[in-house]
Amino acid sequence: MRELIIHGGRPLRGELAVEGAKNAALPLFCATLLTDEPVVLENVPELRDVQTIIAMLELLGKRVERLGPGCYRVSASSVSSASPASGFEVPYELVRQMRASFLVLGPLLVRGGRTRARTRARVKVRVPLPGGCVLGARPVDLHLKGLEALGAELELSRGCVEGRAASLHGGEVHLDYPSVGATEQVLLAAALIPERTRIHNPAREPEVEDLAHLLGKMGARVRFGEVIEIEGARRLGGARHRIIPDRINAGTYLIAGAVTGGKVRVFCRPEHLRALIEVLRESGMELEEDKESVTVTSMGRPSPLEVETRPYPGFPTDLQPQLTALLTLARGESLIRETVFPSRFSHVPELLRLGARIDLADSSAIIKGVEQLEGATVQVPDIRAGAALVLAGLAARGTTVVQDEGHLARGYSDIVGDLRELGARIEEREYEHG
Repeated sequence: MRELIIHGGRPLRGELAVEGAKNAALPLFCATLLTDEPVVLENVPELRDVQTIIAMLELLGKRVERLGPGCYRVSASSVSSASPASGFEVPYELVRQMRASFLVLGPLLVRGGRTRARTRARVKVRVPLPGGCVLGARPVDLHLKGLEALGAELELSRGCVEGRAASLHGGEVHLDYPSVGATEQVLLAAALIPERTRIHNPAREPEVEDLAHLLGKMGARVRFGEVIEIEGARRLGGARHRIIPDRINAGTYLIAGAVTGGKVRVFCRPEHLRALIEVLRESGMELEEDKESVTVTSMGRPSPLEVETRPYPGFPTDLQPQLTALLTLARGESLIRETVFPSRFSHVPELLRLGARIDLADSSAIIKGVEQLEGATVQVPDIRAGAALVLAGLAARGTTVVQDEGHLARGYSDIVGDLRELGARIEEREYEHG
């Protein structure tokens, strides 16, 4: 366990380049299961979740080599020749650590289908239901319906999804909600089906588009838009791909500049942060952008806002806790409606310990701005809530101790170093839990 000791009240100033997007990297690693040829991924974030997905790939027969900082080669798959008698089974110990690990289901089913076509054996795939941050109900129903529309035979049994690898086919997939995970799941399976698949009402997040770009380099034909159209291939090849910058981490550091009354430039993709840029401008901050960066300059306490989280290109739920931290200091009452994960307010009780005034009603937070937060000891309940607590601590008067059991390391490889680079007074030390 670790704790961050933050001496607040210092405006952050400077420049920062964010690493590759975690939410892009994890499905990209899963895509390597679709080929036996080498796939090289660049700008990979050095995160705990990345090491978890690498461990999973290695258990499934992949060879993963670190070629240098942020650069990995995945090759030498034995997935295609796995024994039909044993099939593919993913250990619960890894899947429970993060939700994105469930994305191996589609690739394993489609590769198992190839094994079945050669051997006529009914290859079984068994993947436990996923874990990760506790953000309320996050069912995998849409994943399963999407795969079933492509011919997968699936059933739930003792906390696992069991699938019999059949002859998958292209099809029309209609998603009731633009789920990122379900869209990626179908994309991964459809890329290795040599027929046309269309995904209606897909998620259109930049991380999904990044997966589509890699699959295109590997040999699938993907048309990305309001309907995603995939022309799969009988065989996918190797590729080299550079992961997009992490828009959520970029947004976190921009809000850090705003909440501390400073000026921060973040190198990123501004087009991926359009909703945040508009919200920060509405709050009274000054925003400048060019092709490769965004700069925020604080103009004092923010103006109150009404914000609603929505799927991309709406305001991202993964920046809602950080925005909440900023609005605790607003000059008036703000309202945040959470429509993606309605119970995503685990940061609120901890912000109250710092002197924030927030009331929860249904799926909304009513935030009554205060002039000053006060340092206190708080605990991190999940990744983005942890980021919000760090930002609040940077703005608070006195010392804030943020106790973390490992959540922040799942989303930020070096949040302490990054913030120090911007002038924060922050240190890290180990502590004994309980």
